[in-house]
Amino acid sequence: MSTFYGRIPVEKVRSFLYYQKDGITQKLIHQLKYKNQPEIGVFIGEWFGSNLVDMNVFEDIDYIVPVPLHPKKQRKRGYNQVTLFGETLSKILDVEYKANVLIRSSTTKTQTLKQRFERFSDSNTKFKLANTTIFENKHVLLIDDVITTGATIEACANELLKTKNITISVATMAYTQKG
Repeated sequence: MSTFYGRIPVEKVRSFLYYQKDGITQKLIHQLKYKNQPEIGVFIGEWFGSNLVDMNVFEDIDYIVPVPLHPKKQRKRGYNQVTLFGETLSKILDVEYKANVLIRSSTTKTQTLKQRFERFSDSNTKFKLANTTIFENKHVLLIDDVITTGATIEACANELLKTKNITISVATMAYTQKG
């Protein structure tokens, strides 16, 4: 996926669904994030995970790490929308799921209301790695719900890259064209 080309070194990038305005994927992700339906994450995780196994993708992953929500946003929503997705992938791929190692230390308004430039240039979003040695010499699969500009994944990856000899791959529920 050319989204990250020249920006961050990623091994592999896979997205399961195509996200477009007013499309079925947008409705599905909206239900997952804002309508208290975290089981959608399990459904997508099972479907996507079995496809990844069939294609022999991510067979060398050591850990699955979710893009974190800010604690305030997580309290309001009640859950991180990628948790059950990640935990399901973890079971199917037989890889340890590591939440709470990558931490969001700043909060931002929802990305869905921002234009592309605002998303990309939003340098206020900060992430912190709680333990800089846990991923040394490891291959980490960074997961999120939707890639639009890639700015969030890039910010997370830049924090993860502070770890010695880390390899990063990315998997998301959906991918959308920059708009």
